Amino acid sequence: MNEARYFLYKLIYDYLDFLETIKGLSKNTTSSYQRDLNKLSKFLEISGINSFNELTEEICSAWIADLFQHNVGARSIQRHISSAKGFFNYLKKSGLVTNSPFDLINSPKSPSHLPSILSPEEVSQLLNFKPKNVQGKRDIAIIELIYSSGLRVSEAVNANLDDFEDNKNFLRVLGKGSKTRLVPVGRYARKAIDEWIGERKKLSTKDNSLFVNLRGKRISVRSVQEKIRNIAIMQGLPPVNPHMLRHSFATHLLESSGDLRSIQELLGHSSLSTTQIYTRLDYQHLIKVYEKSHPRAHKKNV
Repeated sequence: MNEARYFLYKLIYDYLDFLETIKGLSKNTTSSYQRDLNKLSKFLEISGINSFNELTEEICSAWIADLFQHNVGARSIQRHISSAKGFFNYLKKSGLVTNSPFDLINSPKSPSHLPSILSPEEVSQLLNFKPKNVQGKRDIAIIELIYSSGLRVSEAVNANLDDFEDNKNFLRVLGKGSKTRLVPVGRYARKAIDEWIGERKKLSTKDNSLFVNLRGKRISVRSVQEKIRNIAIMQGLPPVNPHMLRHSFATHLLESSGDLRSIQELLGHSSLSTTQIYTRLDYQHLIKVYEKSHPRAHKKNV
């Protein structure tokens, strides 16, 4: 590794340490930034760029074009650009550069896709899964908790036994940006969790994690994603991912209550604009109900 490349990696390391220790960002978030910035560093090396003074807007644009050529999606490219802009803002504040070549770089617009959700009937079909062993009881408890409380999969995985309050009616959740919130836990989720904890006691583990594997270690996000996908297929559903359960939680709650502000708090969104995506899903649901039910809405074949 040449001296210039080593220096760049050192600066990236210092920046990531700043994000984690000072800004309080999670490991998952800083790992994403690290991957993005390492790609930029590698591209600069291949392009023969050895100094920040050589980095121009044209080279930054060439990096973005290279990402497109490697089939990186628009949303992911937005994150790459955001990572680079944040890094160079950090360098400016540190006095290491005077200008950022990314200041005039605009992110590509991503297609407006609404999140996929399950209908209440599909959720019931998924949760009708009958566990046959200890792993099954753990997996159904995870699914119940994610849907009951609108958790991100990482939040469910990182939950600990002592995070419950009020006889498991509430769970303390560590969300994005190390922000803690208190979420309610429904009775079906409490029942599934109690059954899992009964089985968990039979495992030889001193780990405080709520959900552990058979070796007694905290279960991984990837493992939970795979388990939920497999259970959905076994239950006669298309593949389901954990985030679909979170989206379903928010949509079903909005359909029943219309209280967007409370849903924002439950989901741990810092901005209400993020939560407003569910109003579009709710609107689509109302249109379907209207077209199905209103006598003047039916389209007639000509």
